[in-house]
Amino acid sequence: MKNPKLLKLLISGIFITTLGLGSNASAKQNSSPETRLQELKITLPPAPNPVANYVNGVRTGDLIFLAGKGPYYPDGTELRGKVGKDVSIEQAYEGARQTAINQMAVLKEMLGDLDKVVRIVKVLGMVNCEPDFIQQPAVINGFSDLIVEVFGEKGKHARAAVGMASLPRGQSVEIEMIVEVRD
Repeated sequence: MKNPKLLKLLISGIFITTLGLGSNASAKQNSSPETRLQELKITLPPAPNPVANYVNGVRTGDLIFLAGKGPYYPDGTELRGKVGKDVSIEQAYEGARQTAINQMAVLKEMLGDLDKVVRIVKVLGMVNCEPDFIQQPAVINGFSDLIVEVFGEKGKHARAAVGMASLPRGQSVEIEMIVEVRD
């Protein structure tokens, strides 16, 4: 990496996130996800509409499988471009964070209340990048960090962060997840 300061920041961020020190999740563990969103001053937008012939999520039993969403912003813009070339890691991290907001909007629409989330089970994060880009985890941390900040222990999830040659509409990030819920 050409920027040693950024590398040190990324390594520190990965270390801090791994130890669970990167958020106030443990301090706010008793807060409901709805309360945490208010404390973070996050207003969920309307759930983004599917862009093709599929639905935002499918519930089977106590699991919801959420379709992939990207960094689509309420003003209609979307973060597009290859991470590490057209888009910085910091921009992509923020894009992954916006994707978490979009996925929470879908969950809220499906459940009516985020307190019905039992556990975020699995996250698949895809990063539009060049073949030699290797910082996919640093990008998808934008998603994971916010999910853990909102859901606390229930937000800690299994995850894959992978590079892709391209993503729909040239978006920089696409993330899908599996969530355990209750009625």
